[in-house]
Amino acid sequence: MACVEWSLPPEIPWPQFLRMLRHPAPPRGWLEAAAELEDIRRRPLLLRWIAQHRKAPEALRARLLLRLPWRALVAVADDPAAHPKARSMAAERLQVLWVGMSLGERRSFAHRAPRPMWPLVWKIRDTGVIHAFLQHPRLSLEHLLGLLQPPLLPAHMDALAQSKWRELEPVAHQVLQAMDRSLAMPECPLVLGQAVPWIKALNEGERIVAAARLTHAALRRMTRSPRVSQLEGQGQIAD
Repeated sequence: MACVEWSLPPEIPWPQFLRMLRHPAPPRGWLEAAAELEDIRRRPLLLRWIAQHRKAPEALRARLLLRLPWRALVAVADDPAAHPKARSMAAERLQVLWVGMSLGERRSFAHRAPRPMWPLVWKIRDTGVIHAFLQHPRLSLEHLLGLLQPPLLPAHMDALAQSKWRELEPVAHQVLQAMDRSLAMPECPLVLGQAVPWIKALNEGERIVAAARLTHAALRRMTRSPRVSQLEGQGQIAD
């Protein structure tokens, strides 16, 4: 593309400008000039394309990423076409913003959180945040099993019991094992009744297998019991 064609709005139509913004090799200085346009400065989702561009100068990229809201940062962090440095810087910036997010923002964020943020999201003691995260379109069975480690909290148990993962045997086995180890910890807030949905998700043979792996006596008895469905809702407190 000849340099004469590399103008900026209002000299060129916006659709043409947006196509040029994605060009892999803009002329020197053009991205910096585009970032200074007043209409661009008011549109974080457009600034995002400049910040993540593979030809953007490092100083410009760093400055723009500091100005982007979390939704635009998520888009950068999740875009495989973005410069690797932009993706890592966006993820680092999101970790800073996460601390100051409201509970509502965290619930919205959890459904779209980039993978480096998943451990932080998982630690939040709020059922709504965990439930939103469990609906993340990129959350796989393998990644969920990796997160299901002690200590499990009531927020985890409540959200998991309402999720699409409830009927999967690998998840049921992992929840019971994590719950078993959590119950051995001091001041564990879980109750035995929270194990019932996961025991019911297993057939009789799988319950025997699961019980053999457990060390908490009461949980092991529950897992083997053929009358476990009668315990649901009783909210038994762990011994």
